[in-house]
Amino acid sequence: MTDPGRISLSPRIDTAGATAPVPPGAVVGVLGGGQLGRMFTLAARRLGYRVHVLTDVPDSPAGQVADVEICAELQDPEAVAAFARDVRVVTIEWENIPAEAAEVAAQNVPVRPRPHVLRVCQNRIREKSFLRDAGVPTSRFVALRSETDLEAARGLVFPAVLKTSESGYDGKGQVLVREPGDLAAAWETLRRRESILEEFVDFERELSVIAARGLDGSFVAYAPFENTHRNHILDLTVSPAELAPPLAARAVEIGLAVMEGLDLVGVACVELFLTRQGEVLANEIAPRPHNSGHVTIDAHLCSQFEQQVRAVCGLPLGSTRPRTPAAMANLLGELWSSGAPDWARVLALQDVTLHLYGKTEARPGRKMGHLTALGADAATARERVLAARSLLEAS
Repeated sequence: MTDPGRISLSPRIDTAGATAPVPPGAVVGVLGGGQLGRMFTLAARRLGYRVHVLTDVPDSPAGQVADVEICAELQDPEAVAAFARDVRVVTIEWENIPAEAAEVAAQNVPVRPRPHVLRVCQNRIREKSFLRDAGVPTSRFVALRSETDLEAARGLVFPAVLKTSESGYDGKGQVLVREPGDLAAAWETLRRRESILEEFVDFERELSVIAARGLDGSFVAYAPFENTHRNHILDLTVSPAELAPPLAARAVEIGLAVMEGLDLVGVACVELFLTRQGEVLANEIAPRPHNSGHVTIDAHLCSQFEQQVRAVCGLPLGSTRPRTPAAMANLLGELWSSGAPDWARVLALQDVTLHLYGKTEARPGRKMGHLTALGADAATARERVLAARSLLEAS
């Protein structure tokens, strides 16, 4: 039976380096040492790869499980070049890895996704412009770089959201602008940095599509997930999203357009809005595995992290078929406010799994781990994971 999320395309050449597969047993390099790198490393080691991690934080979540953790500044070109020379292929842990580091690594070894993808996704103006030029529907926006741009920006429909073009994450660097007259003051709060003003989307639901694209141009996507945010941080993901088939297909089409448009080899997530008018709009691109895709570890035949290993190493992509409906709830640093939670409360539950990231310091808003619950249907899984987390909150 063919996976519904699999699309075969004509072969493409990875212009960043060799096209031969990198076989199990070889060394894979990861730029960055956070939890996404940790889960990638665990998947890679299960397939027999050795993993080297370059990070500026010692005893990092990824470094704890890697074969080698190298602590150096990612802005140090000599350290990056030396790191790259000891591996067969390099991938990234998240999109705010300095693009310059990826470019230095690419002079020595294939880097997947290629550095130009980071250049696009690290700047919201370039990212939104790419989406528009690729024919992907998105909210209207205006780049804000000078006083002159303020006048053009007042032509949008308000309320609107003003965001710094770079370095924003989990809601940082964002201001809601309710009226055109509030725009100048809002820009001042962002210290007049280069920004983008986007029309506020009155959405019914937030969705994500996680997809993988191989070295040969093959493409697979997971059925869309439904996401709920709290304080701009992902709180809950339900798999699959309850969507009419045409809307689910449209979301996957957008994922394909993004991957093809960027010529991206690896895994990416497209964050989407479903508007109250039934339109699917792209919001942001994450050119790596995504928090919402953590459900795939327990609920799908091949996780998003194994897909990343397969894609960057030039191996066939895995199945996106679900084993079961599932839901994922994030565990943030607030949960540690009175000490370590009583993990026995959730470990005693059936159909609930605990994932902790090995971070030594819990801070409010910091992602420390997640819970995944399985169920006969998505609604049951959702109720189960929320009930499990409430046990920890009460401990």
